[in-house]
Parts: sequence; structure tokens; C-alpha cells
Amino acid sequence: MSGDSLVSVRNLHRRYGRLHAVKGVSFELRRGEVLGLLGPNGAGKTTTMQMICGALAPTSGEILIDGNDLLSAPRQTKGKIGYLPERPPLYGELSVDEYLLYCARLRHVARSRAAAAVAHAKSLCGLEQTGARLIANLSKGYQQRVGVAQAIVHTPAVVVLDEPTVGLDPIQIREIRNLIGALRDDHAVILSTHILPEVQTVCDRVQILNEGRIVLDERLDALDRASTALRVAFRRPPGNEVLEGLPQVTAVEPVEGGRLRLEHESGAELADALAERSAAGDWGLYEMIPERHGLEEIFVSLTCGEVEPVATPNAVTTQE
Repeated sequence: MSGDSLVSVRNLHRRYGRLHAVKGVSFELRRGEVLGLLGPNGAGKTTTMQMICGALAPTSGEILIDGNDLLSAPRQTKGKIGYLPERPPLYGELSVDEYLLYCARLRHVARSRAAAAVAHAKSLCGLEQTGARLIANLSKGYQQRVGVAQAIVHTPAVVVLDEPTVGLDPIQIREIRNLIGALRDDHAVILSTHILPEVQTVCDRVQILNEGRIVLDERLDALDRASTALRVAFRRPPGNEVLEGLPQVTAVEPVEGGRLRLEHESGAELADALAERSAAGDWGLYEMIPERHGLEEIFVSLTCGEVEPVATPNAVTTQE
């Protein structure tokens, strides 16, 4: 992954009259990263993406795309952005080639380079054999491919995709996911979706928005490692007071099958210490399983409050 930052969003706010839709959103996105943007309906995802793409002016805040300020130099900066809305802006009466050439010219691709740009976008999106076909006659999956192709025909630094797999069958979903993965080689990608497995499959990072704020910003591999409890079983268990006295253990509670759940401080290395104490005390430790939280559980805990919120290193709580 390259180290250069392609998207820098700083303290972004958007108001609609009395409705404060986006509240102090800030993040960085680097070349080679695919960012999954999650949130319940009304969380501010679409508003945030529209501001990043220049389709909607923020009430306040700063947006830098590849080092260019979107507000002070909009024309130059928008040329570095590719956007696929939830409903692709397709013209069914045009052929794929006609449409993509039209999009290339709209994006100020020089006439001398337009044909090559279209050929490159078609190659990336698997559209080489469809150039002469009318868009209206393509399957839903291929129409989505054309939508992605129009978003990258001008080789933007940043590609923003809003629900790109809605309405597709499983095979088409896999093809679009593979395409999104291929885009990371040359772009930074922002993917908004309600499909959690999609984020886990193609994204490097996940952000969760709730009520206009970022409540989680974390790498997926770090979320997978996150554990704040161990489930253990002993043949000769010590008393709970002994386990509660272990360093970094915060609570002990019984669970099914005679097992115990040991809650511990985030980041604690409890397993080695527990194994050593068990051997020294002849407790007969025969099972020790880290309790991991899936993305769905984390999402629900942060947006609905149905379970205890999961502590993660980069969880963000902003204040106005």
C-alpha cells in the first residue's frame, strides 16, 4: 500500500435547516486502500459521499483530493474523482462505446486520448466484447460494470461507489467485488453498502457512521484480532476470587458447560499468564478460547445499543 494520502476530510459538517446531518467527520484515505462506509439509514453516508464528490457543498469543513482543495478549486479537484451512485447514470439508447466516449469527453479527456481511455476502462471492467451493444440490452450486472467504467474512464485518484451490488445475483456480486478489489492498484476506493460480508470481502478499513458522526474507524484485520474476553475451562478450577486477582482481569462469570468467561482489559496478554498460573496451581486448564466480536455485532452495538459497545483502538467519539 502506498503511503500517499488521496483523501483528507477535516471536520466536515452539513446542515439542512435545523437538521444536522453530518457532524464533524474527519478521516484520511491512502492510495491502495478500500474503505467500507457503513451506517443505518439516515446516518449521513450518502450526504458525506455527495460532499466528497463535490455534488453537495458542506456547511463547514475541508475536503482535499490528492492535495487539491475541493472548495477553492472545484473543477480541478472533481477531475480526480470518479462516482458511481446507487442508480448508475446510464443512457440505455446508447451503445457501451458511445456512452463511455461521451463520459470521457464530459470528464475533459482529450479527444486524442478518449478512445484509449475507453478501451482501458472496458478492459478493467470486463467489457471488451460489449462495446457495440446497447446498454438497455445488457444484464443488470453488465450495466453495473458500465457504471463503474464511467467512474474510472478519466483515471481518477479516488473512486466512490454507492451500493454497487444492489439487485445483482450472487455470480454478478462476486464479479463486481473482484472488480472493486482490482481498482485498489491505482486508486483509493470508498464503498458505501449495507451488506456487511461485502465489506469483509473487499475492504481494508471500515468506518461506521451513526447520527452523522464516525463512531468507528478501524482496519478490518485489527477488528478480527480484537478480543476482550477469554472463555476457559478447568478440571480443577480455582475460586473466582483467585481468577479475579489475576493482572488485567476485570470480571469473572460462569457460562454454559461449567466454563468461565474472563473479561480483561483491551490489548491484555492474558493467555500466557493464565497458562503459567494454571500449571503452577494444577488447575487443569484444558480449554481457552478468545471471544471475538463479528462486524455485525460491532455494527449493532454502535448503532442500536443492543449489546455492550466493543472497545477498539481507533474508535472515535466526536463532540460538537
